[in-house]
Amino acid sequence: MSKESEAPSRKPRADSLRNRDLLLTAAKTAFAQVGGEAPLEDIARRAGVGIGTLYRHFPTRDALVAAVYSREVEQLTASAEALLAQRSAGEALAAWLDQLIDYMATKRVVAPLLRADPCEGEQLYASSGASIIATFRRLTDAASAAGDIRPDIGFEDIVRMMTGISQGYEQPGWEHSARRLLDVMMTGLRTK
Repeated sequence: MSKESEAPSRKPRADSLRNRDLLLTAAKTAFAQVGGEAPLEDIARRAGVGIGTLYRHFPTRDALVAAVYSREVEQLTASAEALLAQRSAGEALAAWLDQLIDYMATKRVVAPLLRADPCEGEQLYASSGASIIATFRRLTDAASAAGDIRPDIGFEDIVRMMTGISQGYEQPGWEHSARRLLDVMMTGLRTK
């Protein structure tokens, strides 16, 4: 047995975690502003790190794109707990659906890049879709149980409405219209 296999796995250093987070934030911004082919050197510069640091964390563009997408899904699904703790269930649902619009705007840019690697992209979509739907259902059920949304409207109804709102998400500027429609939808769903 080699010395390396005997050594316990080390946790990443705080500065390494910070650099990774800075790179993911910079990549998301660069992809949104420039597109999926944003230069990696520009992403490193935006993050305030060298290109070598970028490559240590993400050896390929595909790895960076997949990490940006995965982080978006993780943040979206994790936000539900905090929203429910801080707001009424109906307000939490509305705030989460607003975050879903942000997620879809990011997905618009990274989805074509994920499709470049069909196996990786399909696996990411499959796993992320299930967790997003589960979170969406949990928030809808909580809002319904709290009496914050109309009792005659169920999860499937809200999914259909959001599907309509998502039409054209691949178009630049879609987010502004989607937020206006989300506000109309939530106004119609309220019981009070």
